[in-house]
Amino acid sequence: MSFQAEDPAARLSEDEIARGIAVAQRLRVAVLVVAYDAESHIESTLRRIPDALMRELACVYVIDDQSPDATFDKAREVARDFPRMRVFKTPQNQGYGGNQKLGYEYAIREGFDIVVLLHGDGQYAPEAMPRLLAAFDDEATCAVFGSRMMVKGAAKRGGMPFYKRVGNRILTWLENRLLGAELSEFHSGYRAYRVAALADLPFRYNTNDFHFDTEIIIQLHGKGMKIVEVPIPTYYGDEICHVNGIAYALHCIATILRYKANRIYLVHHPKFDLEGQGHYVFKEAPNSLHQAILDRGTTRGARVVELGAGHGQVGRSLHGQGASVVAIDLYKPDVDFPFPYLARDLDAPFADAVCEAQGGQSQVVVALDVIEHLKEPEVSLREIRAVLEPGGRLLASTGNVAYLPLRFLLFFGMFNYGKKGILDLTHKRLFTTRSFRRTLEGEGFVVDRLVGFGPPIRDMVGQGLVLGALDSVLSWLARLWPSVFAYQFLVEARAKDSLDDILSRTVASESQSGSRAG
Repeated sequence: MSFQAEDPAARLSEDEIARGIAVAQRLRVAVLVVAYDAESHIESTLRRIPDALMRELACVYVIDDQSPDATFDKAREVARDFPRMRVFKTPQNQGYGGNQKLGYEYAIREGFDIVVLLHGDGQYAPEAMPRLLAAFDDEATCAVFGSRMMVKGAAKRGGMPFYKRVGNRILTWLENRLLGAELSEFHSGYRAYRVAALADLPFRYNTNDFHFDTEIIIQLHGKGMKIVEVPIPTYYGDEICHVNGIAYALHCIATILRYKANRIYLVHHPKFDLEGQGHYVFKEAPNSLHQAILDRGTTRGARVVELGAGHGQVGRSLHGQGASVVAIDLYKPDVDFPFPYLARDLDAPFADAVCEAQGGQSQVVVALDVIEHLKEPEVSLREIRAVLEPGGRLLASTGNVAYLPLRFLLFFGMFNYGKKGILDLTHKRLFTTRSFRRTLEGEGFVVDRLVGFGPPIRDMVGQGLVLGALDSVLSWLARLWPSVFAYQFLVEARAKDSLDDILSRTVASESQSGSRAG
């Protein structure tokens, strides 16, 4: 095995080498060597790390993943010549992803600034390491990936089989389209990470299998962290490949789809609990819940109360349409509003405070994804009735726990709570269309209309042609059969007379009848 110096992707300029070494001088750079069945390659791989760079590295540590051959012993022989080289062996096989987890945990524990991932079988050129490190001159860079596809023909010259080149390009194209990324290659194992960025990623939940690398790309992308690609040479020799290509490809695609489902809260996994995905998003798609509220003629120019107002964007939009708005939530955002915004606990009485702020009863109450969070929805609905004038309208939405995908998940024994969505951890009550209607009717409301909505694909996933078509189809199905296909539904209800009001009028009828008889 040799470094292909004639390959354009392999030619490092003196500036790249100098900058890479300078990074190692300025920061604590470590090299993690993951190894399995690498007895015949581990020594040459380690010795090919450039001497000038080796002298500046904080540590080179090899983690042998319970190889059945002499990988561990060979690496220890090399370590005798390098005082800052350490060689470890896992107590039991961890898998490719599990080995990386151990290596990154070690980097975090030891306080390194940069960790470079190098494969012990020599498939990735240690000589190119300064190029990866040079990219960390930019303090915004969180990860650097060596790409075999950036230089035209480099992969072919390096001996990558035709089917792997084609498969790599097709799979990368599909992953870019699904994820909204622009990487030239998803599947290079030559990478360097800023350790502070790794510490901010939930990589501990990732798979121990080979698609660990795809999951960490998703996490970097979801966190908005900067990824830089640099060209590297390709070499395919007699190293042993342990990857099942078909299974690997299917795992990669399935992982991205799970991430997408996580973003619209259909499923939940903590490895995809990424920054920026937990807040309540104002929906702008024309077939979305929020736009349906803004299109309702009942709110224009009306006295409106928004319960659980959150960021207040719905209230602002209603105010812009001429409504007299009062917003209420547990906490008021630290921004100015052109209408009263009350900080109140909706599990406590709130009707008097709202009526005082509104100057009387309201014509419309908007409660979007609120009622399921309340400890006693029935009691809170009585407060809502007290806020509304006779005949006033309630626009209330909630998630549909009988949504078809959830039925399938439950059939297979999966019922996973998450940070948002139908199975939000903070939900106190779960509703179907029937149980929500029944709850409202039991508290003195007449349900006039129920509208179903599909998952918010356009607002939460993407605007592409395929995604847009999927969004439209699911939206149509949700309206056609809300109890099964609605991810979320909106109920428009009227406040009818309370039992007390009807009783008072009934009792009063006695005196009215008597006066007529006289």
